[in-house]
Amino acid sequence: MSIREALREAPTRRRLGAAPVRFEKRADGALLVTPEPQLGAYPRRLTERLEHHAALAPDRTLIAKRDKAAGGEWRRISYGEMLGKVRAVGQALLDRGLSAERPLVFLSGNCLDQAVLTLAALHVGVPVAPVSPSYALLAKDFQKLRHCLALLTPGMVFVNDGARFADAIAAVVPEDVELLVSANPPAGRAATMMAHLLATTPGRAVDEAAAAVDPDAPAKILFTSGSTGQPKGVIDTQRMLCSNQQMLLEAFPFMGEEPPVLLDWLPWHHTFGGNHNIGICVYNGGTMYMDDGRPVPGGYGESLRNLREIATSIHFNVPRGFEELVHHLREDAALRRIFFSRLHMMFYSAAGLPQHIWNELDRMALAERGHTIPMITGLGATETAPFAVCVREEFSESGAVGLPVPGLAMKLAPVAGKMEARVKGPSITPGYWRDPEATAKAFDEEGYYCFGDALVPLDAQDLHKGFRFDGRITEDFKMATGTWVSVGPLRAKLVAALAPYVKDAVIAGVDRDYLAAILLPEPEAVATLVPKGEDAASHPALRAALAAKLAALGATATGSSQRIARAVLLTAPLSLDAGEITDKGSINQRAVLSARAALVEDLYADPPPPLVIVTPELS
Repeated sequence: MSIREALREAPTRRRLGAAPVRFEKRADGALLVTPEPQLGAYPRRLTERLEHHAALAPDRTLIAKRDKAAGGEWRRISYGEMLGKVRAVGQALLDRGLSAERPLVFLSGNCLDQAVLTLAALHVGVPVAPVSPSYALLAKDFQKLRHCLALLTPGMVFVNDGARFADAIAAVVPEDVELLVSANPPAGRAATMMAHLLATTPGRAVDEAAAAVDPDAPAKILFTSGSTGQPKGVIDTQRMLCSNQQMLLEAFPFMGEEPPVLLDWLPWHHTFGGNHNIGICVYNGGTMYMDDGRPVPGGYGESLRNLREIATSIHFNVPRGFEELVHHLREDAALRRIFFSRLHMMFYSAAGLPQHIWNELDRMALAERGHTIPMITGLGATETAPFAVCVREEFSESGAVGLPVPGLAMKLAPVAGKMEARVKGPSITPGYWRDPEATAKAFDEEGYYCFGDALVPLDAQDLHKGFRFDGRITEDFKMATGTWVSVGPLRAKLVAALAPYVKDAVIAGVDRDYLAAILLPEPEAVATLVPKGEDAASHPALRAALAAKLAALGATATGSSQRIARAVLLTAPLSLDAGEITDKGSINQRAVLSARAALVEDLYADPPPPLVIVTPELS
């Protein structure tokens, strides 16, 4: 039996939800895709679910994090304890007059105090704005952080460690803005301790504020880098958060039958970690174990420690994390047994998952459980809260994104020879904070939010199978011949062809006769060919391996828009300040081409400089 057949035939695991949809082709060339069922009822504010589960199971753990000071034991906050903390801190926020005009801003990353602060603010209607810690810790000029705070005009700024963020605080946080810290107030700056807020006695004002929460008022402001320019503040409302969680529950009904257990490292200033995953736990009475590990060289050990102890019901990760996981699962039988023991679903986002990684997870699941575990993904954005388009498990494969979920309508609109995905529904943002121009550009004339992503059917004869990602429309360009280049699919194909030595690539060729690429190396794989201390870009063994792989890819190309004639390996790190890389770690193609204009000229020089790799067949 094949893996695909095993997935369909497995009798013992829960099935995921799959709402029927209808399709309507319009005279203007647009295709409307609409789920048939209406979305079920959902609460006015997210903390109604906290109150529900605190009454139902007050001693159940809502969130836990290892306490290094206590030897790594889990420090837990139960549902009952969390509600008490939320009421106390909510009162403290009300006492300070925080509001949409004076929101609560976070500069530091995931921590238990931030979880309390977020839920407290949501409970009493105070917007929160988590800003990427990289803007404060990795950036050199604090330009993006300064922009975010000027846009927000915060009433309070929180960091977990005042000393660690002291430079950023001194540079960008006005003296008249209250600074809140968990520990280590920065020298020379007045600060309020989190313990002081937790000691506040809540009064009737908390209940009155909770009852008066407007579901359509700003609840969160999440920053997204976009393709160019400064970060934009995406408005998230309580309606967005709550309706999106109901969409998730109807897509994955098992979460309502058994409280989900998650182990998660994904950052809370992103919608995937901060809305999607934490929301799943709060909405469904689940438990979130915070993971201090990261799927990066030298950073995955803590994740492995946690995975050997916590059997999760859903595993959320990015493709790089699944690659790390597969390597260790293959070698560790005990880890495999625990990992698959209660797992109902795996879910990836942010990039495409290589099929060989997927196949290996299926193989191990079959061996451990007798059936595969659904691997799910979709299409979402900060502007969609984020769950919007999701694959059906029987048609889940690398590159597929699926169909819109209940509660959302999708329109595929013809743009530049492709079909752009656009969505409308209760989980879609009303716009960008204090940026009416960007808001107007984000929606079409019918009020659909425009993803900027193109989709194509998995099967043109059966649209019910769903759709596949067909690249970012804004990244595509024309060559000098007038031929369009679809950058997204080509980039994925190039990275797959150059595996394992390349982890990403930037495609050049606007108004040129042929395509070239700037290659981003995968350090661990490159180290197998290039001795430590030697220059990878000029190393003959690596250059020969890449040239051979480029030649093999070129041999399968059907035209100039599919052939990479020249390439260069970029060993210098990409710049966050220059916008070449977002704080999510994704690459901004246009920014790299602009910042590396001299390198692009080298790729097209005649003759090419020594560092340029020329594909043999096309030389």
